[in-house]
Amino acid sequence: MTQVTTKPTGSNTSSPESFDVVVVGAGFAGLYMLHRLRGLGLTATVIEAGDGVGGTWYWNRYPGARCDIESMEYQYGFDEELPREWKWSERYATQPEILRYVNHVADKFDLRRDIRFETRVVSAHYNEESGRWDVTTDRGDNISAQYCIMATGCLSSPKQPEYPGLESFKGSWYHTGQWPHESVDFTGQRVAVVGTGSSGIQSIPQIARQAAHLTVFQRTPNFSVPARNGPIDPELEQRMKANYKAFREEARESPAGILATQRQKMDQAILDVPLDEARAEFERRWDYGGFVIGGAYTDIALNPEANEIWAEFVRSKIRETVKDPETAELLCPRDYPFGTKRLCVDTEYFETYNRDNVTLIDLRATPIETITENGLRTTAREYEFDSIVFATGFDAMTGALSKIDIRGRDGLALTDKWEAGPRTYLGLQVAGFPNLFTITGPGSPSVLTNMIVSIEQHVDWITDCLSYLGDHELDTIEATTEAEDAWVDHVNQVASFTLYPRANSWYIGANVPGKPRVFMPYIGGLNLYSEKCQQVADAGYEGFGLSSHKPAPASA
Repeated sequence: MTQVTTKPTGSNTSSPESFDVVVVGAGFAGLYMLHRLRGLGLTATVIEAGDGVGGTWYWNRYPGARCDIESMEYQYGFDEELPREWKWSERYATQPEILRYVNHVADKFDLRRDIRFETRVVSAHYNEESGRWDVTTDRGDNISAQYCIMATGCLSSPKQPEYPGLESFKGSWYHTGQWPHESVDFTGQRVAVVGTGSSGIQSIPQIARQAAHLTVFQRTPNFSVPARNGPIDPELEQRMKANYKAFREEARESPAGILATQRQKMDQAILDVPLDEARAEFERRWDYGGFVIGGAYTDIALNPEANEIWAEFVRSKIRETVKDPETAELLCPRDYPFGTKRLCVDTEYFETYNRDNVTLIDLRATPIETITENGLRTTAREYEFDSIVFATGFDAMTGALSKIDIRGRDGLALTDKWEAGPRTYLGLQVAGFPNLFTITGPGSPSVLTNMIVSIEQHVDWITDCLSYLGDHELDTIEATTEAEDAWVDHVNQVASFTLYPRANSWYIGANVPGKPRVFMPYIGGLNLYSEKCQQVADAGYEGFGLSSHKPAPASA
Protein backbone atom coordinates (compact mmCIF):
# COMPACT_ATOMS: atom_id res chain seq x y z
CA MET A 1 0.00 0.00 0.00
CA THR A 2 1.19 3.53 -0.68
CA GLN A 3 1.89 5.98 2.10
CA VAL A 4 -0.88 8.54 2.57
CA THR A 5 0.02 12.02 3.78
CA THR A 6 -2.63 14.31 5.16
CA LYS A 7 -2.72 17.63 6.96
CA PRO A 8 -5.35 18.59 9.54
CA THR A 9 -8.01 20.69 7.91
CA GLY A 10 -10.03 21.66 10.96
CA SER A 11 -13.25 20.79 9.18
CA ASN A 12 -15.58 17.92 9.92
CA THR A 13 -16.61 16.26 6.70
CA SER A 14 -19.34 13.69 6.26
CA SER A 15 -16.90 11.26 4.64
CA PRO A 16 -14.12 10.33 7.08
CA GLU A 17 -10.48 10.11 6.10
CA SER A 18 -9.48 6.47 5.88
CA PHE A 19 -6.23 4.91 7.12
CA ASP A 20 -5.01 1.49 8.02
CA VAL A 21 -3.78 2.77 11.38
CA VAL A 22 -4.24 5.83 13.59
CA VAL A 23 -1.55 6.39 16.23
CA VAL A 24 -2.14 8.71 19.20
CA GLY A 25 1.00 10.43 20.45
CA ALA A 26 4.30 11.49 18.84
CA GLY A 27 6.76 10.68 21.60
CA PHE A 28 9.34 7.91 21.44
CA ALA A 29 6.59 5.28 21.07
CA GLY A 30 4.52 7.03 18.41
CA LEU A 31 7.51 7.92 16.25
CA TYR A 32 8.92 4.41 16.22
CA MET A 33 5.46 2.96 15.62
CA LEU A 34 5.01 5.20 12.59
CA HIS A 35 8.40 4.16 11.25
CA ARG A 36 7.53 0.46 11.56
CA LEU A 37 4.06 0.92 10.03
CA ARG A 38 5.63 2.52 6.99
CA GLY A 39 7.88 -0.51 6.68
CA LEU A 40 4.76 -2.68 6.45
CA GLY A 41 3.36 -0.46 3.71
CA LEU A 42 0.38 0.55 5.86
CA THR A 43 -1.20 3.97 5.68
CA ALA A 44 -1.00 5.79 9.01
CA THR A 45 -1.58 9.14 10.65
CA VAL A 46 -0.26 10.24 14.03
CA ILE A 47 -2.19 12.68 16.20
CA GLU A 48 -0.18 14.80 18.63
CA ALA A 49 -1.38 17.47 21.07
CA GLY A 50 1.89 19.42 21.08
CA ASP A 51 3.30 21.49 18.24
CA GLY A 52 6.36 19.26 18.05
CA VAL A 53 7.57 15.71 18.64
CA GLY A 54 8.99 14.40 21.91
CA GLY A 55 6.11 13.44 24.18
CA THR A 56 7.36 13.56 27.78
CA TRP A 57 10.42 15.52 26.69
CA TYR A 58 8.30 18.04 24.81
CA TRP A 59 6.15 18.94 27.84
CA ASN A 60 8.52 18.57 30.80
CA ARG A 61 10.80 21.58 30.42
CA TYR A 62 11.12 22.51 34.10
CA PRO A 63 14.52 23.60 35.47
CA GLY A 64 16.82 20.63 35.98
CA ALA A 65 14.76 18.18 33.91
CA ARG A 66 16.95 15.30 32.81
CA CYS A 67 16.73 11.56 32.30
CA ASP A 68 17.48 9.13 35.14
CA ILE A 69 18.67 6.47 32.66
CA GLU A 70 22.19 6.93 31.30
CA SER A 71 22.27 8.63 27.91
CA MET A 72 23.97 5.81 26.03
CA GLU A 73 21.14 3.49 27.05
CA TYR A 74 18.29 5.98 26.70
CA GLN A 75 18.16 6.06 22.92
CA TYR A 76 16.67 4.06 20.10
CA GLY A 77 18.29 0.74 19.27
CA PHE A 78 16.39 -0.18 16.09
CA ASP A 79 18.84 1.58 13.76
CA GLU A 80 22.58 1.06 14.27
CA GLU A 81 23.45 4.34 12.55
CA LEU A 82 21.60 6.45 15.14
CA PRO A 83 23.89 5.79 18.12
CA ARG A 84 26.96 6.11 15.90
CA GLU A 85 26.03 9.51 14.53
CA TRP A 86 24.63 11.06 17.72
CA LYS A 87 26.97 12.47 20.37
CA TRP A 88 25.66 12.77 23.94
CA SER A 89 27.34 15.41 26.08
CA GLU A 90 26.67 13.97 29.54
CA ARG A 91 26.17 10.69 31.36
CA TYR A 92 22.57 11.77 32.09
CA ALA A 93 21.11 13.87 29.28
CA THR A 94 19.09 17.02 29.96
CA GLN A 95 15.61 17.60 28.56
CA PRO A 96 16.79 20.03 25.83
CA GLU A 97 19.38 17.51 24.61
CA ILE A 98 16.89 14.63 24.56
CA LEU A 99 14.42 16.81 22.66
CA ARG A 100 17.10 17.65 20.10
CA TYR A 101 17.74 13.92 19.72
CA VAL A 102 14.05 13.14 19.16
CA ASN A 103 13.85 15.89 16.54
CA HIS A 104 16.94 14.48 14.87
CA VAL A 105 15.20 11.10 14.61
CA ALA A 106 12.05 12.72 13.21
CA ASP A 107 14.16 14.50 10.58
CA LYS A 108 16.24 11.45 9.69
CA PHE A 109 13.18 9.33 8.94
CA ASP A 110 10.99 12.16 7.61
CA LEU A 111 8.28 11.41 10.18
CA ARG A 112 6.61 14.81 10.54
CA ARG A 113 4.73 14.61 7.25
CA ASP A 114 2.38 12.04 8.76
CA ILE A 115 1.84 13.80 12.09
CA ARG A 116 -1.05 16.17 12.89
CA PHE A 117 0.35 18.58 15.48
CA GLU A 118 -1.63 20.73 17.93
CA THR A 119 -4.48 18.23 17.69
CA ARG A 120 -6.09 16.21 20.48
CA VAL A 121 -8.15 13.05 20.11
CA VAL A 122 -11.61 13.59 21.56
CA SER A 123 -13.08 10.16 20.96
CA ALA A 124 -12.23 6.74 19.57
CA HIS A 125 -15.22 4.44 19.05
CA TYR A 126 -15.15 0.92 17.67
CA ASN A 127 -17.69 0.61 14.85
CA GLU A 128 -18.96 -2.97 14.99
CA GLU A 129 -20.66 -2.68 11.61
CA SER A 130 -17.51 -1.67 9.74
CA GLY A 131 -15.02 -3.33 12.09
CA ARG A 132 -13.03 -0.08 12.21
CA TRP A 133 -12.24 2.67 14.68
CA ASP A 134 -13.96 6.02 14.27
CA VAL A 135 -11.70 8.73 15.68
CA THR A 136 -12.56 12.41 16.12
CA THR A 137 -10.30 15.30 17.14
CA ASP A 138 -10.73 18.75 18.64
CA ARG A 139 -9.95 20.23 15.21
CA GLY A 140 -12.89 18.55 13.57
CA ASP A 141 -11.00 15.65 11.99
CA ASN A 142 -13.11 12.56 11.35
CA ILE A 143 -10.90 9.51 10.82
CA SER A 144 -11.65 5.86 10.15
CA ALA A 145 -8.90 3.30 10.79
CA GLN A 146 -8.63 -0.47 10.94
CA TYR A 147 -6.32 -0.28 13.96
CA CYS A 148 -5.99 2.29 16.74
CA ILE A 149 -2.68 2.38 18.60
CA MET A 150 -2.37 4.39 21.80
CA ALA A 151 1.16 5.74 22.20
CA THR A 152 0.02 8.17 24.87
CA GLY A 153 2.77 7.47 27.42
CA CYS A 154 2.69 6.42 31.06
CA LEU A 155 3.50 9.84 32.54
CA SER A 156 1.74 12.27 30.22
CA SER A 157 -1.36 13.38 32.14
CA PRO A 158 -0.27 15.98 34.72
CA LYS A 159 -2.07 15.87 38.06
CA GLN A 160 -3.40 19.39 38.41
CA PRO A 161 -3.29 21.30 41.72
CA GLU A 162 -6.44 20.65 43.73
CA TYR A 163 -6.11 23.43 46.28
CA PRO A 164 -8.95 25.95 46.58
CA GLY A 165 -8.29 29.57 45.76
CA LEU A 166 -5.76 29.01 43.00
CA GLU A 167 -7.65 31.34 40.65
CA SER A 168 -7.19 34.20 43.16
CA PHE A 169 -3.38 34.03 43.24
CA LYS A 170 -1.92 37.26 41.86
CA GLY A 171 1.51 35.84 41.11
CA SER A 172 2.57 33.24 38.53
CA TRP A 173 2.11 29.51 38.99
CA TYR A 174 3.51 26.59 37.04
CA HIS A 175 3.17 22.81 36.80
CA THR A 176 6.39 20.92 36.13
CA GLY A 177 4.61 18.70 33.59
CA GLN A 178 3.29 21.67 31.58
CA TRP A 179 6.22 24.06 31.74
CA PRO A 180 6.26 27.15 29.48
CA HIS A 181 8.41 26.92 26.38
CA GLU A 182 9.92 30.29 27.07
CA SER A 183 12.52 30.69 29.84
CA VAL A 184 11.23 31.31 33.37
CA ASP A 185 13.44 33.53 35.53
CA PHE A 186 12.98 33.33 39.32
CA THR A 187 15.78 35.77 40.11
CA GLY A 188 14.95 37.82 43.18
CA GLN A 189 11.61 36.10 43.74
CA ARG A 190 10.01 34.38 46.71
CA VAL A 191 9.19 30.95 45.28
CA ALA A 192 7.25 27.95 46.59
CA VAL A 193 7.68 24.40 45.31
CA VAL A 194 4.86 22.04 46.27
CA GLY A 195 5.92 18.39 45.94
CA THR A 196 9.14 16.45 46.32
CA GLY A 197 8.79 13.66 43.79
CA SER A 198 11.16 13.27 40.87
CA SER A 199 10.37 16.59 39.17
CA GLY A 200 10.54 18.46 42.47
CA ILE A 201 13.85 16.84 43.38
CA GLN A 202 15.30 17.81 40.00
CA SER A 203 13.96 21.36 39.94
CA ILE A 204 14.50 22.44 43.56
CA PRO A 205 18.31 22.80 43.35
CA GLN A 206 18.02 24.82 40.14
CA ILE A 207 15.30 27.14 41.44
CA ALA A 208 17.18 27.65 44.72
CA ARG A 209 20.14 29.07 42.79
CA GLN A 210 17.91 31.80 41.32
CA ALA A 211 15.29 32.60 43.93
CA ALA A 212 15.72 35.14 46.68
CA HIS A 213 14.07 32.54 48.90
CA LEU A 214 12.68 29.08 48.15
CA THR A 215 10.15 27.36 50.39
CA VAL A 216 9.66 23.64 49.74
CA PHE A 217 6.37 22.09 50.84
CA GLN A 218 6.84 18.35 51.38
CA ARG A 219 4.12 15.84 52.17
CA THR A 220 6.13 12.63 51.74
CA PRO A 221 9.94 12.48 51.74
CA ASN A 222 11.45 10.47 48.91
CA PHE A 223 14.43 8.20 48.66
CA SER A 224 16.89 9.76 46.25
CA VAL A 225 20.37 8.69 45.20
CA PRO A 226 23.16 10.75 43.62
CA ALA A 227 23.50 10.69 39.84
CA ARG A 228 27.25 11.39 39.85
CA ASN A 229 26.69 13.05 36.50
CA GLY A 230 29.58 14.02 34.29
CA PRO A 231 31.06 13.50 30.85
CA ILE A 232 30.44 10.15 29.16
CA ASP A 233 33.22 7.59 29.51
CA PRO A 234 34.90 7.73 26.05
CA GLU A 235 35.89 4.05 26.16
CA LEU A 236 32.32 2.97 26.99
CA GLU A 237 30.94 5.24 24.29
CA GLN A 238 33.30 3.78 21.68
CA ARG A 239 32.47 0.17 22.62
CA MET A 240 28.72 0.77 22.57
CA LYS A 241 28.80 2.63 19.27
CA ALA A 242 30.86 -0.13 17.67
CA ASN A 243 28.22 -2.77 18.39
CA TYR A 244 25.07 -1.13 19.68
CA LYS A 245 22.80 -3.89 18.42
CA ALA A 246 24.41 -6.42 20.74
CA PHE A 247 24.25 -4.00 23.66
CA ARG A 248 20.55 -3.40 23.09
CA GLU A 249 19.84 -7.12 22.81
CA GLU A 250 21.59 -7.65 26.12
CA ALA A 251 19.48 -4.90 27.65
CA ARG A 252 16.27 -6.50 26.38
CA GLU A 253 17.28 -9.75 28.05
CA SER A 254 17.72 -8.05 31.44
CA PRO A 255 14.97 -7.48 34.05
CA ALA A 256 15.02 -3.67 33.82
CA GLY A 257 16.36 -3.10 30.30
CA ILE A 258 19.34 -1.28 31.80
CA LEU A 259 22.83 -2.69 31.26
CA ALA A 260 24.45 -0.66 34.05
CA THR A 261 22.22 -2.34 36.65
CA GLN A 262 22.40 -5.76 35.02
CA ARG A 263 26.18 -5.91 35.04
CA GLN A 264 26.43 -4.89 38.68
CA LYS A 265 23.62 -7.08 39.94
CA MET A 266 24.42 -9.23 42.96
CA ASP A 267 23.53 -12.90 43.29
CA GLN A 268 23.56 -12.77 47.09
CA ALA A 269 20.96 -11.89 49.70
CA ILE A 270 21.94 -9.07 52.02
CA LEU A 271 21.03 -11.14 55.04
CA ASP A 272 23.60 -13.77 53.97
CA VAL A 273 26.62 -11.45 54.12
CA PRO A 274 28.32 -9.68 57.04
CA LEU A 275 26.89 -6.21 57.66
CA ASP A 276 30.26 -4.51 57.20
CA GLU A 277 30.62 -6.18 53.80
CA ALA A 278 27.14 -5.05 52.79
CA ARG A 279 27.84 -1.48 53.85
CA ALA A 280 31.05 -1.48 51.82
CA GLU A 281 29.06 -2.59 48.77
CA PHE A 282 26.50 0.16 49.45
CA GLU A 283 29.29 2.74 49.58
CA ARG A 284 30.72 1.53 46.28
CA ARG A 285 27.35 1.83 44.58
CA TRP A 286 26.59 5.18 46.21
CA ASP A 287 29.87 6.52 44.82
CA TYR A 288 29.05 5.15 41.34
CA GLY A 289 25.57 6.72 41.39
CA GLY A 290 22.28 6.06 39.65
CA PHE A 291 20.07 2.98 39.61
CA VAL A 292 22.91 0.49 40.21
CA ILE A 293 22.20 1.16 43.88
CA GLY A 294 18.90 -0.72 43.68
CA GLY A 295 20.48 -3.96 42.45
CA ALA A 296 22.85 -4.46 45.35
CA TYR A 297 21.29 -7.64 46.75
CA THR A 298 18.57 -10.07 45.70
CA ASP A 299 16.31 -9.64 48.74
CA ILE A 300 16.03 -5.85 49.00
CA ALA A 301 12.66 -5.72 47.21
CA LEU A 302 11.38 -8.90 48.89
CA ASN A 303 12.41 -8.96 52.54
CA PRO A 304 11.44 -6.13 54.94
CA GLU A 305 14.46 -6.73 57.17
CA ALA A 306 16.86 -6.62 54.22
CA ASN A 307 15.14 -3.55 52.83
CA GLU A 308 15.43 -1.69 56.13
CA ILE A 309 19.21 -2.19 56.18
CA TRP A 310 19.49 -0.47 52.81
CA ALA A 311 16.92 2.20 53.71
CA GLU A 312 18.81 3.10 56.88
CA PHE A 313 22.03 3.40 54.89
CA VAL A 314 20.35 5.99 52.63
CA ARG A 315 18.92 7.81 55.65
CA SER A 316 22.43 7.94 57.15
CA LYS A 317 23.64 9.61 53.95
CA ILE A 318 20.88 12.21 54.22
CA ARG A 319 21.91 12.96 57.83
CA GLU A 320 25.56 13.25 56.77
CA THR A 321 24.64 15.72 54.01
CA VAL A 322 22.00 17.97 55.59
CA LYS A 323 23.51 20.10 58.36
CA ASP A 324 20.34 20.91 60.30
CA PRO A 325 19.28 17.74 62.20
CA GLU A 326 15.56 18.58 62.20
CA THR A 327 15.51 19.20 58.45
CA ALA A 328 17.50 16.02 57.84
CA GLU A 329 14.96 13.93 59.76
CA LEU A 330 12.08 15.49 57.82
CA LEU A 331 13.83 14.42 54.61
CA CYS A 332 14.26 10.80 55.76
CA PRO A 333 11.56 8.45 54.38
CA ARG A 334 10.23 6.07 57.04
CA ASP A 335 6.74 4.86 56.17
CA TYR A 336 7.43 2.80 53.03
CA PRO A 337 10.20 0.43 51.93
CA PHE A 338 13.18 1.65 49.94
CA GLY A 339 12.61 1.51 46.17
CA THR A 340 8.86 0.85 46.35
CA LYS A 341 8.21 4.38 45.15
CA ARG A 342 9.98 5.55 42.01
CA LEU A 343 13.59 5.92 43.11
CA CYS A 344 14.83 9.42 42.35
CA VAL A 345 18.27 10.22 40.93
CA ASP A 346 19.47 13.70 41.89
CA THR A 347 22.23 16.25 41.62
CA GLU A 348 22.83 18.11 44.91
CA TYR A 349 19.23 17.76 46.08
CA PHE A 350 19.91 17.20 49.78
CA GLU A 351 22.80 19.70 49.70
CA THR A 352 20.29 22.37 48.64
CA TYR A 353 18.76 22.36 52.13
CA ASN A 354 22.04 23.70 53.52
CA ARG A 355 21.47 26.97 51.67
CA ASP A 356 20.41 29.99 53.72
CA ASN A 357 17.66 30.81 51.21
CA VAL A 358 15.87 27.44 51.41
CA THR A 359 13.19 26.39 53.93
CA LEU A 360 11.44 23.02 54.22
CA ILE A 361 7.81 22.83 55.42
CA ASP A 362 6.26 19.54 56.55
CA LEU A 363 2.76 19.30 55.07
CA ARG A 364 1.91 16.34 57.27
CA ALA A 365 2.23 18.58 60.32
CA THR A 366 0.69 21.67 58.70
CA PRO A 367 -1.32 20.87 55.53
CA ILE A 368 -2.12 23.49 52.91
CA GLU A 369 -5.59 24.91 53.43
CA THR A 370 -5.90 27.26 50.49
CA ILE A 371 -4.10 29.33 47.89
CA THR A 372 -4.45 33.04 48.64
CA GLU A 373 -4.04 36.22 46.61
CA ASN A 374 -0.48 36.60 47.79
CA GLY A 375 0.64 33.00 48.34
CA LEU A 376 -0.75 30.09 50.29
CA ARG A 377 -2.01 29.31 53.77
CA THR A 378 -1.32 26.21 55.83
CA THR A 379 -2.96 25.26 59.10
CA ALA A 380 -0.07 27.07 60.82
CA ARG A 381 0.31 30.36 58.92
CA GLU A 382 0.13 32.22 55.62
CA TYR A 383 3.13 32.53 53.27
CA GLU A 384 3.64 35.14 50.57
CA PHE A 385 5.15 34.21 47.22
CA ASP A 386 5.79 35.72 43.81
CA SER A 387 5.62 32.31 42.11
CA ILE A 388 4.36 28.83 42.98
CA VAL A 389 5.65 25.67 41.29
CA PHE A 390 3.45 22.60 41.57
CA ALA A 391 5.55 19.43 41.27
CA THR A 392 2.45 17.31 41.87
CA GLY A 393 3.18 14.54 39.38
CA PHE A 394 0.90 12.65 37.03
CA ASP A 395 -2.19 10.53 36.75
CA ALA A 396 0.10 7.70 35.77
CA MET A 397 -0.41 4.77 33.40
CA THR A 398 -4.14 5.34 32.72
CA GLY A 399 -4.63 9.13 32.92
CA ALA A 400 -4.02 9.96 29.27
CA LEU A 401 -6.34 7.15 28.13
CA SER A 402 -9.13 8.10 30.52
CA LYS A 403 -9.22 11.62 29.06
CA ILE A 404 -10.28 10.20 25.69
CA ASP A 405 -13.79 8.85 25.12
CA ILE A 406 -12.73 5.32 24.14
CA ARG A 407 -15.56 2.87 23.49
CA GLY A 408 -15.38 -0.76 22.39
CA ARG A 409 -18.01 -3.38 21.65
CA ASP A 410 -21.61 -2.53 22.60
CA GLY A 411 -20.48 1.02 23.33
CA LEU A 412 -18.55 -0.05 26.44
CA ALA A 413 -16.45 2.87 27.72
CA LEU A 414 -12.88 2.07 28.68
CA THR A 415 -13.32 4.11 31.87
CA ASP A 416 -16.23 1.86 32.83
CA LYS A 417 -14.27 -1.28 31.97
CA TRP A 418 -11.46 0.01 34.21
CA GLU A 419 -13.69 1.33 36.98
CA ALA A 420 -12.10 -1.02 39.52
CA GLY A 421 -8.62 -0.70 38.00
CA PRO A 422 -7.03 -1.31 34.60
CA ARG A 423 -7.40 -4.76 33.05
CA THR A 424 -5.35 -5.79 30.03
CA TYR A 425 -3.79 -8.79 28.42
CA LEU A 426 -0.01 -8.28 28.46
CA GLY A 427 -0.55 -4.52 28.68
CA LEU A 428 -1.14 -4.66 24.93
CA GLN A 429 -4.87 -5.13 24.49
CA VAL A 430 -8.17 -4.94 26.38
CA ALA A 431 -10.91 -7.54 25.99
CA GLY A 432 -13.93 -5.98 24.31
CA PHE A 433 -11.83 -3.47 22.37
CA PRO A 434 -10.80 -5.14 19.08
CA ASN A 435 -7.78 -3.78 17.18
CA LEU A 436 -6.95 -1.34 19.98
CA PHE A 437 -3.32 -1.55 21.12
CA THR A 438 -1.74 0.20 24.10
CA ILE A 439 2.03 0.68 23.93
CA THR A 440 3.53 0.11 27.41
CA GLY A 441 0.03 -0.09 28.87
CA PRO A 442 -0.82 -1.14 32.43
CA GLY A 443 0.08 -4.78 32.94
CA SER A 444 3.43 -4.44 31.14
CA PRO A 445 6.87 -3.70 32.68
CA SER A 446 6.92 -0.10 31.34
CA VAL A 447 7.80 2.33 34.17
CA LEU A 448 9.84 -0.29 36.04
CA THR A 449 12.25 -0.48 33.12
CA ASN A 450 14.19 1.61 30.62
CA MET A 451 11.12 2.96 28.82
CA ILE A 452 12.71 3.08 25.37
CA VAL A 453 13.68 -0.60 25.51
CA SER A 454 10.12 -1.49 26.58
CA ILE A 455 8.66 0.77 23.89
CA GLU A 456 10.70 -0.92 21.18
CA GLN A 457 9.69 -4.37 22.43
CA HIS A 458 6.00 -3.42 22.28
CA VAL A 459 6.21 -1.68 18.91
CA ASP A 460 8.07 -4.64 17.40
CA TRP A 461 5.48 -7.06 18.80
CA ILE A 462 2.59 -5.00 17.40
CA THR A 463 4.33 -4.71 14.03
CA ASP A 464 4.87 -8.46 13.84
CA CYS A 465 1.25 -9.00 14.85
CA LEU A 466 -0.11 -6.74 12.10
CA SER A 467 2.19 -8.45 9.60
CA TYR A 468 0.88 -11.86 10.72
CA LEU A 469 -2.72 -10.72 10.33
CA GLY A 470 -2.03 -9.44 6.84
CA ASP A 471 -0.21 -12.59 5.77
CA HIS A 472 -3.13 -14.74 6.97
CA GLU A 473 -5.84 -12.50 5.46
CA LEU A 474 -7.09 -11.53 8.90
CA ASP A 475 -7.90 -8.03 10.05
CA THR A 476 -9.21 -8.30 13.61
CA ILE A 477 -7.46 -9.23 16.85
CA GLU A 478 -9.00 -9.04 20.30
CA ALA A 479 -7.83 -10.26 23.70
CA THR A 480 -10.10 -12.87 25.22
CA THR A 481 -11.65 -12.25 28.63
CA GLU A 482 -10.14 -15.50 29.92
CA ALA A 483 -6.60 -14.50 28.89
CA GLU A 484 -7.08 -11.02 30.30
CA ASP A 485 -8.33 -12.35 33.66
CA ALA A 486 -5.44 -14.80 33.90
CA TRP A 487 -2.88 -12.09 33.12
CA VAL A 488 -4.33 -9.62 35.63
CA ASP A 489 -4.23 -12.34 38.29
CA HIS A 490 -0.61 -13.08 37.41
CA VAL A 491 0.40 -9.40 37.56
CA ASN A 492 -1.20 -9.05 40.99
CA GLN A 493 0.30 -12.28 42.27
CA VAL A 494 3.84 -11.37 41.24
CA ALA A 495 3.46 -7.93 42.83
CA SER A 496 2.23 -9.49 46.07
CA PHE A 497 5.52 -11.36 46.46
CA THR A 498 7.34 -8.03 46.71
CA LEU A 499 7.30 -5.00 48.99
CA TYR A 500 6.03 -2.67 46.25
CA PRO A 501 2.32 -2.74 47.22
CA ARG A 502 3.25 -1.46 50.70
CA ALA A 503 3.88 2.04 49.38
CA ASN A 504 1.19 4.59 48.53
CA SER A 505 2.81 5.30 45.19
CA TRP A 506 1.67 6.38 41.75
CA TYR A 507 2.35 2.77 40.75
CA ILE A 508 -0.97 2.00 42.47
CA GLY A 509 -2.63 5.34 41.72
CA ALA A 510 -2.45 6.51 45.35
CA ASN A 511 -1.60 10.08 44.32
CA VAL A 512 -4.96 10.56 42.55
CA PRO A 513 -8.01 10.87 44.83
CA GLY A 514 -10.69 8.31 43.97
CA LYS A 515 -8.46 6.27 41.66
CA PRO A 516 -8.65 2.50 42.30
CA ARG A 517 -5.56 1.27 44.12
CA VAL A 518 -4.21 -1.45 41.89
CA PHE A 519 -0.54 -2.16 41.22
CA MET A 520 -0.40 -1.30 37.53
CA PRO A 521 3.02 -2.24 36.07
CA TYR A 522 4.25 -5.81 35.69
CA ILE A 523 7.10 -6.45 38.10
CA GLY A 524 8.22 -9.83 36.78
CA GLY A 525 11.00 -8.33 34.65
CA LEU A 526 11.31 -7.26 31.03
CA ASN A 527 13.21 -10.41 30.10
CA LEU A 528 10.54 -12.83 31.36
CA TYR A 529 7.78 -10.60 30.00
CA SER A 530 9.36 -10.50 26.53
CA GLU A 531 9.65 -14.29 26.55
CA LYS A 532 5.94 -14.55 27.39
CA CYS A 533 5.01 -12.18 24.55
CA GLN A 534 7.09 -14.19 22.10
CA GLN A 535 5.55 -17.47 23.27
CA VAL A 536 2.08 -16.00 22.74
CA ALA A 537 2.99 -14.94 19.20
CA ASP A 538 4.67 -18.25 18.39
CA ALA A 539 1.51 -20.06 19.44
CA GLY A 540 -0.55 -18.18 16.87
CA TYR A 541 -1.34 -15.33 19.27
CA GLU A 542 -2.61 -17.47 22.08
CA GLY A 543 -5.14 -15.64 24.26
CA PHE A 544 -6.33 -13.49 21.36
CA GLY A 545 -9.26 -14.04 19.03
CA LEU A 546 -8.25 -13.56 15.38
CA SER A 547 -10.76 -13.15 12.59
CA SER A 548 -11.61 -11.51 9.30
CA HIS A 549 -14.34 -8.94 9.79
CA LYS A 550 -17.32 -9.41 7.54
CA PRO A 551 -19.46 -6.29 7.17
CA ALA A 552 -23.15 -6.69 7.89
CA PRO A 553 -25.19 -7.39 4.73
CA ALA A 554 -26.88 -4.38 3.18
CA SER A 555 -30.61 -4.11 3.92
CA ALA A 556 -32.97 -5.01 1.12
